[in-house]
Amino acid sequence: MTSSSTDTALQTALQTAKDRLVLGSAPDSWGVWFPDDTLQIPWPRFLDELAGSGYGWLELGPYGYLPTDPAQLNEEVGKRGLRVSGGTVFGDLHHARNWDDTLTTVRAVAELTAAVGAHHLVLIPPMYRDQRTGAFTESPALDADQWARLTRAADELGRILLGDYDVRLCVHSHADSHVQTQEEIERLLDGTGPDLVSLCLDTGHVAYGGGDAVDLIRRYRERIGYVHIKQMDPEIIRQVRAEQLGFGEAVRRGVCVEPPAGEPAPAAVVDALAEVDARVFVIVEQDLYPCDFDTPKPIAERTRRYLNSCGLGARHQRRP
Repeated sequence: MTSSSTDTALQTALQTAKDRLVLGSAPDSWGVWFPDDTLQIPWPRFLDELAGSGYGWLELGPYGYLPTDPAQLNEEVGKRGLRVSGGTVFGDLHHARNWDDTLTTVRAVAELTAAVGAHHLVLIPPMYRDQRTGAFTESPALDADQWARLTRAADELGRILLGDYDVRLCVHSHADSHVQTQEEIERLLDGTGPDLVSLCLDTGHVAYGGGDAVDLIRRYRERIGYVHIKQMDPEIIRQVRAEQLGFGEAVRRGVCVEPPAGEPAPAAVVDALAEVDARVFVIVEQDLYPCDFDTPKPIAERTRRYLNSCGLGARHQRRP
């Protein structure tokens, strides 16, 4: 085989691997953080613009923003040619006193997620700083007992979700949460069962916490169940550390940027994800809350085109 034919074969194999990566987006990219907020775009417009931007898949976002009646939700996404990749929920796993409330909420979201044909539930740990004010609501560090509680609860929740709903638990690494830094992400993964708990790897939040998303993908590829792809502005991250800012203020300063302006490099992430021997949803998130309602759609379109140029989602994209 000639060098040229070898290169062609390798490129074909790489693109075949990238075709296992499914591109979508989420309400977060339209400035949606809460179930109901006057600063957020109405949900019918979000769905219209998501479909019009060329995406075929969506994550549900905060429970209650989109319709929670399965029949209505199926109708609304279906008539726009969309499909649901997964649900989203906040859940406290490190306080035993909050387990019952967390389980009740997670069950409601899991039921809706399963009813619309999705099999992933992204669980975001509670933030230790208020999203609006930046005030600390608890210590930024968990003690050994709290970590033990978190990992046991994650395993138990993963078992419940798989058994009762055929939904996979994907714990989200998130800024201003106790699963933020690379060390914390690794502690979560090393302390939970691979068959019960996956990681929702958020590339931007990993960068925000000083970690390396590509390294995590390559060392924990069997645990990467779902991905949020975004970039962070390194200059604003420096401001966060120097001024001890909360994540809400960092977002208001524009820490989350459209590619290829920030870190990590999307092409490197996509290449690493191509090594994962499984279908992986890669969901665009660019934290924009709050924003003018006319801002998100052009960004979403440019972001899709850029990610397509990296080999992500080009073959299966919608045609706006």
